[in-house]
Amino acid sequence: MRFVLLGPPGAGKGTQAERLAKKYGIPHIATGDILRQSVKDRTKSGMLAKSYMDRGELVPDQILIGIIRDRLSSLDCSKGSILDGFPRTVTQADALSSILHRLNQKLDGAINLELPEEEVIARLSGRRVCRSCGTNYHTQFNPPKEGGKCDKCGGQLYQRDDDKEEAIQNRLKVYQRQTEPLIKYYKKEGLLISVDGAKEISTVFENLCEIVEGVKK
Repeated sequence: MRFVLLGPPGAGKGTQAERLAKKYGIPHIATGDILRQSVKDRTKSGMLAKSYMDRGELVPDQILIGIIRDRLSSLDCSKGSILDGFPRTVTQADALSSILHRLNQKLDGAINLELPEEEVIARLSGRRVCRSCGTNYHTQFNPPKEGGKCDKCGGQLYQRDDDKEEAIQNRLKVYQRQTEPLIKYYKKEGLLISVDGAKEISTVFENLCEIVEGVKK
């Protein structure tokens, strides 16, 4: 089984992808993670990506697609995978389709975790991160035991610049501009599955499992 997870920032794609990967024993492929791993492994594509990342530039599609192709060709992906953060554009979606076709595989669905704009802002603006160990907290949903301090290491908690409301509004505009055509793309392909991402994490997970189980039958 092979799924793509779509959804705005804060929709919980990473959390749900990790849960699905653990339950069904397939890899969770997050774009940021495989970029960092490719750099760490010093692969040809990874070194090319690093040259852009070091300059603070976006990694070009050609390089990113090559890294995704290599990852999906790995033995542990032969039974399936959950893609999180790729594709982000129609060009990338076309590339993914070509990669899977060459591997004699197919995409079972593109799951769109829907979340209202006001909920995105509430979720992201409340996020706090430990400066020392990177642990995430939330002022409403997952507050630390002691205000401003990490439960694990006692480090100072701070709000990332991209979690401030103005930055979130800009991120949403970029997401909507990039992803609206992608949603239309997968709808046309008959692969789009919409899920209410505003529900409790456990409820969303149950809904996703129902979708996966439906595909497995």
